[in-house]
Amino acid sequence: MGFHLNLRTETVQQANFAEPLSVEPDATVRSVLELLKAERRGSVLVCRSGILVGIFTERDALRLMAAGSELDMPVARVMTTAPISVSLRDPVETAITRMAEGGYRRLPVVDESGKPVGILSVGQILHYLVEHFPTYIYNLPPTPGQVTQQREGA
Repeated sequence: MGFHLNLRTETVQQANFAEPLSVEPDATVRSVLELLKAERRGSVLVCRSGILVGIFTERDALRLMAAGSELDMPVARVMTTAPISVSLRDPVETAITRMAEGGYRRLPVVDESGKPVGILSVGQILHYLVEHFPTYIYNLPPTPGQVTQQREGA
């Protein structure tokens, strides 16, 4: 009961999300890729006048490169527009649900005005879960539903 209760009451603000990395929509894909490499990040938020309008991820980059696309076009042409995001006040459970349902590895974290304040990754969610629920995480069997055939230990 406590496991679910905490996920529903603790907010995204309490999770360890990263500082946002952002660019304007007219930035070239090439410059965005160079920024991602320099900052060792997997995504960049695309903002117009400080408001989130899109996201460009390493998945988008791979699709472009596989298609042999031109890299000097504006990132606005190839970004995901109106990305799914979470607010600081959303419960952690909401972030996990949105990631699972959409197959997302990263979610922008925005304030009430739509301004990005961070980015939350699957890895950060995993660290959050391990920090807050170690007995649940560390006591899980390597394979769920696994039944031991022989007695372990000495």
